[in-house]
Amino acid sequence: MYAESRAGQAEVPWDVPAPSAHLRALDLPAGEGRRALVVGCGPGRDAEYLAGLGYRVTAFDISATAIDLARERHPGTTVDYLVADLLDPPADWRHAFDLVLESNNIQALPAPIRAAAIPAVGAFVAPGGTLIVLAAATTRIDSAGDGPPWPLTRVEIDAFAADGLRPASVDLVDATGTTLPTRWRAVFTR
Repeated sequence: MYAESRAGQAEVPWDVPAPSAHLRALDLPAGEGRRALVVGCGPGRDAEYLAGLGYRVTAFDISATAIDLARERHPGTTVDYLVADLLDPPADWRHAFDLVLESNNIQALPAPIRAAAIPAVGAFVAPGGTLIVLAAATTRIDSAGDGPPWPLTRVEIDAFAADGLRPASVDLVDATGTTLPTRWRAVFTR
């Protein structure tokens, strides 16, 4: 989709100029040089926001075009933008980041891939670190239906609490007036 967008043949609906309002609503501490990872960073708006808070940010996307776009939009950035696969990440990323942000990526994956992706995200969080998950929410038992996105169920959100991660807060957030009006804002700690 990013390549089609660059060619003027598509519009990326999530490519907006401001960082996620749900991320900005969190009371994040100053980064003070701690390491942060942004999963599926797209054009980099959330990664740049975290860098602005003082985090040393690594941001990745499976789309090389998205990474090129992030680098073009943020010349001189301190963010390390990389092409990487969530399901086959660099080995040295395991338990390596003080803050991990997963915003709206898992909801775009079909159920079988999502089942593997959820624990992969949590594996990036260092001891004492924090995982933030922002996603569309459903109160149904399953997330079947037309998609993507496929809003995450409570069971799927709770599945992030694995491998030593514990929920600090799991909230349903009202996002009335948006395409997906009910959202998860979940924070886990290791």
